[in-house]
This record gives sequence, C-alpha cells and structure tokens, in this order.
Amino acid sequence: MLARSAGTEPGARVRVAAGHLGWADIIFVMEKKHADHLRAKFGAALRGKTIVNLRIPDDYQFQDPALVALLRERLQAHSRTTDLTDFSG
Repeated sequence: MLARSAGTEPGARVRVAAGHLGWADIIFVMEKKHADHLRAKFGAALRGKTIVNLRIPDDYQFQDPALVALLRERLQAHSRTTDLTDFSG
C-alpha cells in the first residue's frame, strides 16, 4: 500500500490538494469533519473514491507513538500487505 499524508487544517505541514486525491484509491480520514471538509472542497475529485473514517480524535502531535500505533491498528484491516511501517507522509 502506498500512502501519502496531508491535512485539512490551515496549519497542516502539507495541506491536501486535488492532486493528492487524484491518485488515491482509498482516502482515510481521522474524523468525520475531515471527510466533510474534503467533500465540500473537492467534491468532483472524490467521485468514485472511497473515504474511510478511522474515528481517531485529531488531538495527537505529529508522529506521536500512540497515534502511529493506532493508525497501524486501524489501517491493518485495509492493507493489501502487512508492511505498514512508513507513516512519514
């Protein structure tokens, strides 16, 4: 599974753009508000895409070990492989 990371908030290290969505088969969000934001801003680019809400509160710091562990756990069910080692974006 190839993955890229981008945020919806103005202070995000990398802000999501239509180009991020174009190559994605599945788009994972941490909270419903993130999916709502993407649909409002990029509705056309999301046609035919699957959005999965991981239901992870967006209150972790970047690369927080607890967040990384939770992401690995939640993403494992969606992975075609078992290699989920790189969350560097």
